[in-house]
Amino acid sequence: MSPTAVIVTILAYFAAILIISYFTGRKTDNAGFFSGNRKQSWYLVAFAMISASMSGVTYVSVPGMVASTGFGYMQMAFGFIAGQLVIAFVLIPLYYKMNLVSIYGYLENRFGISSYKTGAWFFFISKMLGASVRLFLVCLALQLIVFGPLGIPFAVNVAITIVILILYTFKGGVKSVIWIDTFKTICMLTSIVLCTVFIAKELGLSFGGILSTVTHNDMSRIFFFDDPNNPEYFFKQFFGGMFTVIAMTGMDQDMMQRSLTCKNYKDSQKNIITSTIIQTFVILLFLILGELLYIFAAANGITETGDKLFPAVATGGALPLIVGILFIIGLVACAYSAGGSALTALTTSFTVDILNTSHKSETEITSTRKKVHLLMAVGMGIVIYVFNLLNNTSAIDAVYKLASYTYGPILGLFTFGILSKRTVSEKWVPLTAIIAPVLCFILQTNSARWFGGYKFSYELLIFNALFTYLGLLIISHRPDIRK
Repeated sequence: MSPTAVIVTILAYFAAILIISYFTGRKTDNAGFFSGNRKQSWYLVAFAMISASMSGVTYVSVPGMVASTGFGYMQMAFGFIAGQLVIAFVLIPLYYKMNLVSIYGYLENRFGISSYKTGAWFFFISKMLGASVRLFLVCLALQLIVFGPLGIPFAVNVAITIVILILYTFKGGVKSVIWIDTFKTICMLTSIVLCTVFIAKELGLSFGGILSTVTHNDMSRIFFFDDPNNPEYFFKQFFGGMFTVIAMTGMDQDMMQRSLTCKNYKDSQKNIITSTIIQTFVILLFLILGELLYIFAAANGITETGDKLFPAVATGGALPLIVGILFIIGLVACAYSAGGSALTALTTSFTVDILNTSHKSETEITSTRKKVHLLMAVGMGIVIYVFNLLNNTSAIDAVYKLASYTYGPILGLFTFGILSKRTVSEKWVPLTAIIAPVLCFILQTNSARWFGGYKFSYELLIFNALFTYLGLLIISHRPDIRK
């Protein structure tokens, strides 16, 4: 696929989302930017949430990891379902009851300002790193198939990506993000289904042939119960997935900002349950596509694996041009969906939580919000560039490893607040939240030596939250009932 064809495809796509952004953001005030004025239909939000959770990392990394882990990622997907049920029936009613714009306002109400700021700062670090990893992947793919052949440096590639994010989120905020995510979900689903169909056709497989291939191929293994030391061990993956989605969705301003735009908590619950069911089937489709990609690559002498497999097969010329176009549309739809919403959430959290603009006028908030928005965008660009210099692992693996360290304290804070009635000594909360990830790093580094070869996977997040919980328990005391 020529760089010119890729550029034309991308420009056409961005023209479409900028038009959507213009019409949805024309009359948006600060309430519309931060919470969509709490007037969004639940089914619209549910459909938009599909592309929101399926980032460029999912689009490229999940198919690419099939050769090494089979369909083992489905174990995490089953954990995602359990986690989403906790979000829908525990967290959502709580957030709506408190009428929160930023979900970290819960921590201020429950504990105090220090806990509130700690949660907000850990979210800021988590989202800045996680969103940058996701955007790095799309920049990497575009560098491979567009910017590299044209001799354009990676830094320019990153700058263009950031400018695009700014253009369609600067005015409309989450209100625009939801409508654009809906469009992106349509693009992503169309892309993944048609790419699967075209590749299967090239392999001479009918629908029944695809099912037979998946059923009898060694790469289709889903469950791993035999070796607890294996990172793919079922209970590691299931509970890792469950607590990861609770932390990275239910306690993440980015993801919850969409759900909190629904009219009431019951509509928000419908949104979460509906999107979860659809997302599970989409993940399975990604894995089936990954298996077909490896079979096609082996038959056509393509040696790329992992994150580079899908881009290499789709744009390498061995398939019809339409497959490459569909790949590009699906990739940018996934990647920019995650990037745009992350930028909006970072702006919201930094403006509302860290700078505390509640006492300012509407005009002052708007001015601050715009400055913060630009600052967050520049910060994401810098992190993407640095990650390019340091990356040596699968992007989806990197995302969940980062989450294990940065979301653990947030999960611990919320869990302690919900399950316990005790009051904490506020001045020690930041130190507790810092010590927990340090203990996890020590544990992960020495686990094989200390525990007979056991290696931690994504379940490290659970231990991080547990250490935070125990630390809060140590610095807490019974509430004074006389007050």
